[in-house]
Amino acid sequence: MDTEHEDSLLTRVAEALRGHGLTVAVDRVYESPPDRRGLTWLRIGRWSGRYEYAAAAWQRLSRATVGSTVAQLRHPRDAGAPPVLLVTEYVTPPLAELLRGHEQQFADAAGNAYLDTGGLFVYVTGRKPQPKRLAVKEVRRFTTSRLKVLFALICTPELVAAPYRLIAAAAGVALGSVSTVLAGLQRDGLLLRTEGRRCLCADKRLLDDWAHGYALGLRGKTLSGRYVAPHFAEWRNWRLNPEQARWGGEPAAKLLGCDLSPSVLTLYGDRLPARLVTREALAAAGPVAYENLLELRRPFWGPSLCTGERHATVATPLVYADLLATGNRLCVDAAENVYDTYLARRFPSR
Repeated sequence: MDTEHEDSLLTRVAEALRGHGLTVAVDRVYESPPDRRGLTWLRIGRWSGRYEYAAAAWQRLSRATVGSTVAQLRHPRDAGAPPVLLVTEYVTPPLAELLRGHEQQFADAAGNAYLDTGGLFVYVTGRKPQPKRLAVKEVRRFTTSRLKVLFALICTPELVAAPYRLIAAAAGVALGSVSTVLAGLQRDGLLLRTEGRRCLCADKRLLDDWAHGYALGLRGKTLSGRYVAPHFAEWRNWRLNPEQARWGGEPAAKLLGCDLSPSVLTLYGDRLPARLVTREALAAAGPVAYENLLELRRPFWGPSLCTGERHATVATPLVYADLLATGNRLCVDAAENVYDTYLARRFPSR
C-alpha cells in the first residue's frame, strides 16, 4: 500500500474509533526501516487510560489470507513492544470472529473493531462500509508468473543464480516472463545483485509474502476436484505413488509431526489414480458436502523442480502456505510449527 492510501486509511480508521467515544492520536514514524510493519503508532485513550498500538495497514483481507496475515503480524516482535493493530478498509463479521479467535486486534474504516489490552475492551462488528469507500486495487505483484517463480526459488534458493531457461523449467513458466519477475523481485528488495551474481533475500518476510500471494492469487486456481472419502479416517493407510500424488495441507502437516487431525484431505496431482478411486470408493462431492472431503489440487510447478524433502508430501513451504490459507486457528498454529521445525533455519525471522 502506498503512503498516500495508507495515510487516508489511518485517518478514516482513527475517525471511526473516535465515533466509539475513544480519543485517537496518529503518530507517523518515517525514519523506521522500510521493511518493517508498525511504522505508525496509534495512541488510543478512554477515560483515564491510554493505550499504544503499532498500526499495520493492510489493503486487502479475506478468509484465505487471514492465516498469512496473522503469521506476518506475529513476527518479528521486539520485547516490550506494543501490540500490533491490524488496520484495514473493512472486516466482515465472519472475518472479525476469525481474527478474534486468533487474538489479533483490528480496526477498520467502517467502525468495526476488536481492542483488548490493559483496561480497554472494544468489540464491534456488523458495521457496513461506506458505498464510496476507496476501491481496492489489484496487487500487481501477485501475478501467477511471479508466484510460480518465487515458489521455485523458495524451494531451491540456489536456483536464483541459474540461467533463465533453468528457472523457467523449474517454475513452469514461459522463458520470457523470468526476466520480468526477477526485475520485480529486485525492485521490491527480495533479490540482490552482488558482483554480478543474483542472490535471494531468503527470510521469513519473503516466505510470508509468497504465502499471502499464493492464497490471494494462485491457490484458488489449483483446485480441480472435490470428493467424498468414505474411509476418510484411514487416510494414512492409503497407498500413494508420490510420482502421481502427494499430500498437502493438513494431512501433510500431520505427517510432518504436527498435532493436528485433518478436517480436509488435500492431494496434489494431475488426477486421482484410478486404483485409489476404486479402492477408497471416492465419489464426486456435491456443492453442499462438507464432511469427509478430499480436495485434489493441480501441481503448478515445473517437472524439474524438487518439491519435497519428504517423499509423501509436497514442499514444506507449500504445506505452510496451505495451512495459513485455511484461516483456522489450529491450522495456523500448525503452520507455525512447520515453520519452526523445517523452515526457520532457511528463512530466519529478522
